[in-house]
Amino acid sequence: MAFCIITDSASDIPECVKKEYGLYVMPTPVTIEGTDYFDGETIFPDKFYDIQASGKDIKTYHISQYMFEEHFRPFAERGDEVLYICFSTGIAGTFNAANLAYQALKEEFPEFTMTIIDSKCASIGYGLVTERLLRMQRNKAPKELLIEAAHFFCEHMEHAVTVFGLEYLFKGGRLSRTSFLAGTVLDIKPIIIVDENGSLKAVEKVRGWKKAQKRILDMVGEKGKNLENQVVGACFGTDKEAFAFLKEQLRERYHVKDILETQVGCAIGAHTGPGILGIVFLNDTREAYEPYLK
Repeated sequence: MAFCIITDSASDIPECVKKEYGLYVMPTPVTIEGTDYFDGETIFPDKFYDIQASGKDIKTYHISQYMFEEHFRPFAERGDEVLYICFSTGIAGTFNAANLAYQALKEEFPEFTMTIIDSKCASIGYGLVTERLLRMQRNKAPKELLIEAAHFFCEHMEHAVTVFGLEYLFKGGRLSRTSFLAGTVLDIKPIIIVDENGSLKAVEKVRGWKKAQKRILDMVGEKGKNLENQVVGACFGTDKEAFAFLKEQLRERYHVKDILETQVGCAIGAHTGPGILGIVFLNDTREAYEPYLK
């Protein structure tokens, strides 16, 4: 019986991590012009953003209970124990569907044990949580400590995000028409966090793309702790130049230990558009985990 850490593709966890740890990642569904695709399996970021730019109709929905049952079943059949780091309930219904699937499988496999954690994170926010846990597991951290650390990392993960254009926030109902029109004319860029409920929340507005990039970098210094010993996460849609600037500044200003970098997939990108930039980092650290994170 193995203790397996898994996640879903809305975590935008990079391919290198999947390969290094043999990580099982459940693909998030997306519908394009009425046809279903699966993030990271039958549709990938570069192709997705090309399709999005063409104006085709795109809709996302969370992994269903039935899909979860199909994903969880092989673990139950093998007698494995599972820790699932899940997309925030403040953004999608993934957590509830996963729990329903687990309870259904428990009727068939009474010994099946699973811990489902609502990360209250988005994108590489819980991708980073997952990567940290996998590293701890490889370094022989006990199961109880891994579950404790999972809760700690999720509770203390900060997100500092901005987007270049407002049209996708408007289309998704996260921005009024008046704010969309005024913001576009004035070159307003929102500064977005994931709040304590795990919901996306615009907390500031700045004018200009460069200022938006600098603002999210400033937030790392304002909220981050022990950054020189942290691996932080950074993500982008299609703006490679801005992403390179972010990474350079994270190293120069904060001397971060390392950067887990990724391209945002369709689960988040469908609602933000290609001009997304984000940084994730911890606002607290715990000494007990450090020996397992080397």
